Amino acid sequence: MGNKGKITEFMLEHFKHFNSAALVDAAKGYEKQLEEGHKMMITLAGAMSTAELGKSLAEMIRQDKVHIISCTGANLEEDLMNMVAHSHYKRVPEYRDLSPQQEWDLLEKGLNRVTDTCIPEEEAFRRLQQHIFDIWKNAEQNNERYFPHEYMYKMLLSGVLEQYYEIDPKNSWMLAAAEKNIPIVVPGWEDSTMGNIFASYCLKKELKPSTMKSGIEYMTWLADWYTENTQDNKIGFFQIGGGIAGDFPICVVPMLYQDMERTDTPFWNYFCQISDSTTSYGSYSGAVPNEKITWGKLDINTPKYIIESDATIVAPLIFAYLLGW
Repeated sequence: MGNKGKITEFMLEHFKHFNSAALVDAAKGYEKQLEEGHKMMITLAGAMSTAELGKSLAEMIRQDKVHIISCTGANLEEDLMNMVAHSHYKRVPEYRDLSPQQEWDLLEKGLNRVTDTCIPEEEAFRRLQQHIFDIWKNAEQNNERYFPHEYMYKMLLSGVLEQYYEIDPKNSWMLAAAEKNIPIVVPGWEDSTMGNIFASYCLKKELKPSTMKSGIEYMTWLADWYTENTQDNKIGFFQIGGGIAGDFPICVVPMLYQDMERTDTPFWNYFCQISDSTTSYGSYSGAVPNEKITWGKLDINTPKYIIESDATIVAPLIFAYLLGW
């Protein structure tokens, strides 16, 4: 894929064993997937947007190295929050030592902590709320219904947030995705700040729940997308973390194969997971790739990679490799 930059040269020279070697193997497998003309899904769990993964993921999107994304509601909104309120964020490197009183003090200052990073409620949450509500309400008045990410796309593309931009917009993966209209699925969107806010408007009778398309509709849409896009391509699965962002979309294959009895449904063509979860705890996030064979998600011969490390370190390095940095 052309010349490699300094970061990639360093990895190829020094990442020779254990998790570092698995990182390089996974990056080469991803590269092969693209070189053969296939497509890739990336799934985002955890707080990857607050970790500013957009600095590399946005360029991955612009260069057509990712074709569909599954993410939590938090990742969907926190990329935008970082873009409109970045200067108001507060880093707390000593977060492990905070007392309950110090945590309460952060709350009273309107700072919601994600590990070592505090998101400002007023400048981030409420700034988005005033604009997204108008878009939700306008859709309802026109008897229109959209998915959560589609409302976010409308807000981004309207330009209404540009007045607040505090980072270079090229580092927003959501803006890059909106500009390319890349498909997104957001399972469990209700478990997010914007999901909670939408629910509050429903409780106040200012919006109807039906104005927001549901998780079941996301799954049926994904089933159609997967069926259509595997006619001439194969789809890979690059899982950052685990959780619902990973398990929801990967299940489209056994759903089509087993429940719809479409026995010609192809398995995922590549699988990589970056996770620090332990397999013996029984979680999806910690399950080794081969366990997914028993659920009809992966084939025996599907290339499988597992990198047991911190995704905030590993994912940008893999993206750097693919981007030739």
